[in-house]
Amino acid sequence: VLENISFSVNAGEFLCIIGQNGGGKSTLCKAILGLVPISGGHIKTRENLKIGYAPQECPLEKFPASAEEIVRMGVRTRRPFLSGSEKARVVENMRLLGILDLRKKNFETLSGGQKRRVFIARALTASDGVLLLDEPASGLDPLALSELYTLLRTLCSRDGITVIMVSHDMSAALSSADKVLYLDKTLRFFGTPADFLLSKDGKQFLGGEK
Repeated sequence: VLENISFSVNAGEFLCIIGQNGGGKSTLCKAILGLVPISGGHIKTRENLKIGYAPQECPLEKFPASAEEIVRMGVRTRRPFLSGSEKARVVENMRLLGILDLRKKNFETLSGGQKRRVFIARALTASDGVLLLDEPASGLDPLALSELYTLLRTLCSRDGITVIMVSHDMSAALSSADKVLYLDKTLRFFGTPADFLLSKDGKQFLGGEK
């Protein structure tokens, strides 16, 4: 599905993965997470790195639980009850995502933007500083979309969170990301948004050059 892929992401960076449908974006995400095997090369991460993952489609869209209960699912434990520090982590991540006032709300009653924030808070709770988000902006209205990108940018710059995100929203992605990775079965471009806009692949992808 993919070949000749080589790139690196530093702590606190915002990497946006773009490409046409079927280009291998979700497959790359799953390979990073170890959900699909790789036939060659290697994926090197910090030892014992925990990556928080928010998939493109989530079966919890109509889950009968509170927003806080959804976020608590991100705690990696087999114990039936959370410790005091784990509860505090859940609350802090909800505060960070601006959804602490929704903690007791029925998840099913939340707006699309609010649900996305709950999923990101859950992913953040499951991670130790790296978020992998597959199309987190899907289905959001323009206002919610703008708020999401502002939030992700803040998590990177203020809190040192590393964000790796698959997106089809080129304008928002290029204005928010530190690096762009363009996939089309292989690595077509990896670099800054400014350099991507000037590249032949960038111009073709964005429709400025035939």
